[in-house]
Amino acid sequence: MVNLARCNICPHECNCNRKEGKIGRCKATDKVRIALYSTHDFEEPCVSGKRGSGTVFFSNCNLNCMYCQNYEISQQGKGKDITVEELANIFLIQQEKGVENINLVTPTSYALSIIDAIQIAKQKGLTIPILYNTNAYEKVETLKLLEGYIDIYLPDLKYADDSLGLQYSKVNDYFEVATKAIHEMIRQVGTPKLNQEGVIQKGVMVRHLVLPNHMENSKKVLKWIKEKLPNEIYISIMAQYFPTYQAKNVENLSRKLTPEEWQEIEDYIEDLAIENGYVQELEEHEEEYVPKWMLDDKTFL
Repeated sequence: MVNLARCNICPHECNCNRKEGKIGRCKATDKVRIALYSTHDFEEPCVSGKRGSGTVFFSNCNLNCMYCQNYEISQQGKGKDITVEELANIFLIQQEKGVENINLVTPTSYALSIIDAIQIAKQKGLTIPILYNTNAYEKVETLKLLEGYIDIYLPDLKYADDSLGLQYSKVNDYFEVATKAIHEMIRQVGTPKLNQEGVIQKGVMVRHLVLPNHMENSKKVLKWIKEKLPNEIYISIMAQYFPTYQAKNVENLSRKLTPEEWQEIEDYIEDLAIENGYVQELEEHEEEYVPKWMLDDKTFL
């Protein structure tokens, strides 16, 4: 049974008593902690649509990615503790803004509280789709509890090579865990269903961030998606990598992608004949990267 008294909400199974304020790998307590909520216009077109995606950025994370572009939130815990009732009200505030969906960013540590908040918000009139935006290091048992509450899953698939997961995110079983989680997500909500405006209402879209010097990892990820997931699945291949946080001091991560690397990935996508999704354009400027959430209409807490 998934619970916080001996926390086993994610694959780490830290068994710490979060109800008594103890913390494990993700540093979350029994309180919900969020950093900001915003109208996000820079997600994939089928997510942001014309009205933006109603993001809620949760603090803390069960991975420790040394290149995280939101590290102040995910690794350093920037944010404010709120109640479940306050979280439900934030969902309703976002809906009142006219956003396309509620976009739960890095929600894993708070899955049980999120279920409670969704129940409260729906009783008060929440009707727009709920999107679960995750690193995919998820426990299938926990995902099963989310069935019926989550309409759209937006998981990363970071690594096909577990040695990279260990080196860069401090987990040694990322690929097995993430792929099982993605299969469970597809079982629950299927492949993407879009409305007449082209905005996703239900289904799974898999994201992959291409890392410099690791083209073979990206190719293995794409090959797995092509061979193991339905052709109707959407993928989003991201070129936005920029060395930040600890990655600035890691040789293989200390630069942006080169045009040659990105062309290699684009060619491979074409060779695989992947049918649906998005491929970012490579931005070649050298300015310091600014996370796109910082550019949005936002409310910090």
